[in-house]
Amino acid sequence: MQVLVVEDDESVAAGLCEGLGRAGFEPRRVATGAEAVANVSASAPDFVLLDLGLPDMDGTDVCRAIRAHSQVPIIVVSARGEEIDRVLALEMGADDYVVKPCGMHELVARIRAVARRTAAPDGHPDQAATTRSIGALTIDRRTQRVHLGRREVHLTPKEFDLLYYLTEDPGAVYRRSEILHQVWGANWYGTTKTVDAHVAAIRKKLGDPRWIEAVRGVGFRIGILS
Repeated sequence: MQVLVVEDDESVAAGLCEGLGRAGFEPRRVATGAEAVANVSASAPDFVLLDLGLPDMDGTDVCRAIRAHSQVPIIVVSARGEEIDRVLALEMGADDYVVKPCGMHELVARIRAVARRTAAPDGHPDQAATTRSIGALTIDRRTQRVHLGRREVHLTPKEFDLLYYLTEDPGAVYRRSEILHQVWGANWYGTTKTVDAHVAAIRKKLGDPRWIEAVRGVGFRIGILS
């Protein structure tokens, strides 16, 4: 797996690349946000580790720029540990967030966990097994695309994962804590407000809040609209 390391600190980048290499990955390092965006466009790495404190642009803007044309998995690796930084990065399309300093074993585990969540099924998947239709809403896991009737709805990777998870059992109520664990992972320690923020974003993009219904004091369930 080719991993693009976006890190301006030479010593930190060297340590990351060395550890990734030992774990069997193929690391490639760039030092600026512009280089990262260009590299993803030109070389299509399998994974991106993204620092937020870059010399030319903020890492959240880099994340948003990458998401404009690529669904490559992104893990933010940053010294910023505030909840607002985590939420903003995830809103911009990051798949996970790790606070520095972090152990290489944990980082490798997170890379593999995100890779499992975002990978297409092995071999040549049966489209019926990866596509869910709820009323006029169609969600294709294999292509990471959502359609509402004939209109394509553009979601961030995390928004897609959340919507896909809610459609696993239409009508069932999913608790916020359960959603956090299944969509963000067991190592995510943010608040349940993260779920509400992503639900609000999905509702806005779908054009009708009834697509995701809130169950007071519990969580959310998918609605069924024609």
